Amino acid sequence: MDVLSLEESLFFAQRPEALALYLPLREALLREAPGAEIQVKKTQISFRDRYIFAAVSFTPVRPAAKRPKHWLTLTLGLWYRPDSPRADAASEPWPGRWTVHFLLGDAAEIDEELRTWIAQAALFAREK
Repeated sequence: MDVLSLEESLFFAQRPEALALYLPLREALLREAPGAEIQVKKTQISFRDRYIFAAVSFTPVRPAAKRPKHWLTLTLGLWYRPDSPRADAASEPWPGRWTVHFLLGDAAEIDEELRTWIAQAALFAREK
């Protein structure tokens, strides 16, 4: 696994406990797009191949009472809306282009199903 950049580490300065979720998620994202560029902004960390295919943030896509104590939001760009209760929110800003948010509270949620969506998002970004 690549070493975390200083910018990535600083992104978690206010929520260091979320770093334990980010590390395996980052690994899964880079496994599907090994040459992906990581861009750290004020509110999100973007993963881009040709285009952005994933973003990690603290966007609260669930009401506070339904969020785990420590969490991250993974946003993926897909050509469809997954028919899954795991997709916390989704919108179709352009026909055939879905922005889908997944709230993650445990590293165990970075499973085969989520990795499949990540792979599809990376492929979708490369083929646009």
